[in-house]
Amino acid sequence: MALNDPISNLLTTIRNGIQAHNPTVDIPASRMAGRILDIFKEDGYIEDSRLMKDGAQGSYKVYLKYNGNNPAIIGLKRISKPGLRVYTKNDKVPRVLNGLGTAVISSSQGVVSDREARKMKCGGEVLCYIW
Repeated sequence: MALNDPISNLLTTIRNGIQAHNPTVDIPASRMAGRILDIFKEDGYIEDSRLMKDGAQGSYKVYLKYNGNNPAIIGLKRISKPGLRVYTKNDKVPRVLNGLGTAVISSSQGVVSDREARKMKCGGEVLCYIW
């Protein structure tokens, strides 16, 4: 299966795993996917993610987080797509649900959350929202 947009694949795999109440999902490994998963873990949306070396590329095993029977992730949304890129300036970094969610931004400093981007005063491409 050819993947034209690996970030959308990551978000869709996590979304489908949560809807099916799976404890784990597998995601093809890449540096950007690893950094996005680190941001999700720092903000408490997933339990953990581990790199599994199987062949050349490998994959991440993502342990989804649930509070009782309710998932920690309520929603995921891809913002910047291959057909329509969305960029933001450093003074207009978006707030998701007035600060309750997280925006993931690809900046010149790397892939960072919206809070880190405001702290570093850098803008970039808005990859996704999670809440």
